[in-house]
Amino acid sequence: MNSENKNSLLAAIELKYQALNQKTDTQLEGLLWSKPITYWDYIQTDALLSLQTQRTILPDEMVFIMYHQVNELIFKMILWEMKQISYKENIDALFFTERLMRISRYFDMLTTSFSIMGDGMEVEQYMKFRNTLTPASGFQSAQYRLIEFSSTDLINLIDHRYRNTIDRNTSYNFAFEHLYWQAAGKDYASGKKSFFLDEFEKKYKNILLDHMEEYNTINIWQKFKQLPKSDQSNPELIQAMRHYDYTVNITWVMEHLNTAKKYIDHSAIGNGEATGGSDWKKYMHPKFQRRIFFPDLWSTDELENWGIEM
Repeated sequence: MNSENKNSLLAAIELKYQALNQKTDTQLEGLLWSKPITYWDYIQTDALLSLQTQRTILPDEMVFIMYHQVNELIFKMILWEMKQISYKENIDALFFTERLMRISRYFDMLTTSFSIMGDGMEVEQYMKFRNTLTPASGFQSAQYRLIEFSSTDLINLIDHRYRNTIDRNTSYNFAFEHLYWQAAGKDYASGKKSFFLDEFEKKYKNILLDHMEEYNTINIWQKFKQLPKSDQSNPELIQAMRHYDYTVNITWVMEHLNTAKKYIDHSAIGNGEATGGSDWKKYMHPKFQRRIFFPDLWSTDELENWGIEM
C-alpha cells in the first residue's frame, strides 16, 4: 500500500472514531496488544461442540441431538434474512426475490436433510431413547413459530375452524389461543392444555406475542402487498413466493411427517404416540393444518387440494 492510500485510510479511520466520540490513537494502540483472530475463536468452535449432552448411552441419540441443533441454527439464519425483508425501506422486487430465495434454499436444505433422520438412525435405538424425551416435543421450537409470524398475516395461521371469529381488531392474545398449532395440545371443549403446550407457553408466550405485534404490518405477505403493482406482478418474485410457501407448508412438513411415521408408526415398536402426546399424524399433515402463507397467489383448485397428493 502506498503512502497516499495509507493516509486516506488513516483519515477514514479518524472520521469513524470521531463519529463515535472515541480517541483514534487509543483504538490504534489497542491493535498492538490484540491477538490475531483464529477460526476457532471466531466460530466459537469449542463452545459449539460442547452443547451436545445425551440423556442415554445410545450412540444414535447424538445424531438426533446434533440434527435438531443444526435445524435451530438454520432457523436463526432464516429469521435473519426475514428481518432484512421486513425492515428494508423502499424494498424492490429484486431485493425481495433474492432474500426470499435465500430463505427458500435454507428450507430446501432442511427438507432434503430429513434423510439424515430417516436413514441415519437405528429404529430400535430411536424408540428407546425417545422415551427419555417425554414430554418434550419438536413442537416446542419457538424459532419456528417466529418464522410463521414473520411470513404471513395471523389470519392465515388461525385454526380454520375459528377463522370467522378473527379479524384485524382481534386481540393478539385471543388470536394466539386459536392458532392452528394449539390443536396439537389443547382440548377446545374443555380449554385444558397439555403439559408440553403449557410449559412452552410459560417460557415463550410473551416473546411470541411481541413478535406477532411487531410483524403484524411488516411480515413477508404485508411487505409484498406494499410493493408497487408492477413489482407485485413480477414473475420471478411471484415464483419465489409460491416456492417458499409450498416448500415450508407442504414439502418440508411432509418429509417431517413421513420420517416420523417410519419410526413411530411403522416400526411396530411402542404405542405410536408422540413424546409430547399430540395427535401428531393429524396435526402435522398439510391438508389438516391448512396453513398457507400467501393464499392469494394460488388458484382455487390449488387451495382446495392443498396437501393432497394428486
